[in-house]
Amino acid sequence: MLKDAVYLDHAGTTLYSKSLMEKYMADMMSNLYGNPHSASTSSQLSTARIENTRLSVLRFFKADPEHFDVVFVANATAGVKLVMDAFRSQPKGFAYGYHQDSHTSLVGVRENATLSRCLDDESVERWLLGAEDLVTKSPDSDVRLFTFPAQSNLDGRRLPQSWLERVRNLAHEPESTTYTLLDASALVSTSQLDLSDPSKAADFTVLSFYKIFGFPDLGVLIVRKDAGAILQQRKYFGGGTVDVVVCLKEQWHAPKGQSLHETLEDGTLPFHNIIALDTAIDVHRSLYGSMDRIASHTAYLARKLFEGLKALKHANDKTVCVMYSRGYGAGKCSQAQGPTIAFNVKNSYGAWVTNIEFERLASIRNFHIRTGGLCNPGGVASALELQPWEMRRNFSAGLRCGGETDIYAGKITCMWKALLSTPLKVVVALLFRQAPHGK
Repeated sequence: MLKDAVYLDHAGTTLYSKSLMEKYMADMMSNLYGNPHSASTSSQLSTARIENTRLSVLRFFKADPEHFDVVFVANATAGVKLVMDAFRSQPKGFAYGYHQDSHTSLVGVRENATLSRCLDDESVERWLLGAEDLVTKSPDSDVRLFTFPAQSNLDGRRLPQSWLERVRNLAHEPESTTYTLLDASALVSTSQLDLSDPSKAADFTVLSFYKIFGFPDLGVLIVRKDAGAILQQRKYFGGGTVDVVVCLKEQWHAPKGQSLHETLEDGTLPFHNIIALDTAIDVHRSLYGSMDRIASHTAYLARKLFEGLKALKHANDKTVCVMYSRGYGAGKCSQAQGPTIAFNVKNSYGAWVTNIEFERLASIRNFHIRTGGLCNPGGVASALELQPWEMRRNFSAGLRCGGETDIYAGKITCMWKALLSTPLKVVVALLFRQAPHGK
């Protein structure tokens, strides 16, 4: 599949293994799986596999089924939207605080909040210490939601998961309830998400499995059961989530109540994908063992690549790469920094190399790498020192993420990102170091 290609876009999706596809194909060819919303033998087989997969997911993340439930969704964004739908159904709405390193999908929740605020590390700490509020004004709502990524999808920086327990123990907001939403998508691709202690876990955790296994295209919302009641207050209901619906002359319905996921999984589940997930977990374990081994391997590769890129010089001794992933300098790659490297490139005259030029050269060399705004508006603005007025001006001038122009008024507006994962060999991390000097 790869042949001579160098694949560095594991942040988008990692590569699925040959053994996974073979085992899944054999399963599909040997068994008859029906729509789970039925009582036939084939349907009951699908239902059994789905429930087994729920338990496999919980085991994979060291979560006790007594304290957590698994809600299957299309991807992490769909999980975020499901949480948002429940919170905006609150009679007085909700207040929303999100970290500046949040993915675009987390930022978008603010449009449905009564009040919202973007926080940096210092703002979060001041709030947790009681020096300021989550939002700048006191909202009418007594429900609040705080969200942040476990690992930045921009530069790989890992944020303190200790915030989760501290939010739960807030003493200076007795009249409100603050829930936590953790975006674990970037973290889980190479590291263990440990939910063994419910008191230290987020109320709601979202992630996409294709970032871990490459296949299937499926996401999950992991709900701490103690916080699950608020999700059941959403107004919308879909097929499979209700026991009875009255339409004629009256409007009434009775939601299913046996388990949390039954009330949240609208319509027919992507049962073939869920069955594939069960296979993916087994194959992944047999190939790589623990996630700790993967974390150690990718941390080593990332440090080698970071050091190689940082050391690159043009023939005139000018630096080639401007680095934005700062966790490697702290010497704590596996704890404070994920195996992601965000950078830009300058030519020998010190001018920025555009996305288009870099992508063209990468394509010629058969490199697969991610470029652009990387779906992290706050992180990009902070790293590139782009003020709001500059971003508005750039937009008015026609600059778009993925467009042909990414430099305006002498400032770069995007960057490149390499994320390493398990299929990579050590030699891949040394490729940049072996490249000849630029001109």
